[in-house]
Amino acid sequence: MSWTDLIAVSALERGWVTPASLGPRRLAVYDTPSGVHVSLALCNHAGANLCDGYFDEYVIECPLHQGAFDVRDGKPVSAPATRPMKVFAARVQAGIVQIDV
Repeated sequence: MSWTDLIAVSALERGWVTPASLGPRRLAVYDTPSGVHVSLALCNHAGANLCDGYFDEYVIECPLHQGAFDVRDGKPVSAPATRPMKVFAARVQAGIVQIDV
């Protein structure tokens, strides 16, 4: 794995979703009950910013059409989302969220 620093844990919104960037990639960092998860920030259904959506423990709801995804594995959990969203392996090391790119 190739771990890359993304954002300090102290910068995360507790229990919510925080926007982050890695080069040109816009990412969403989710603070869940079991740890941190990371996905691309744009919904693959219509391109809305998932960081503006409603987040509840493990599910992010797109603010545009209310399609929803499980942030742990990217699988769609409600229509109109039908394709998994891109998620990244994530870990916390020395107070920094890292992702495998």
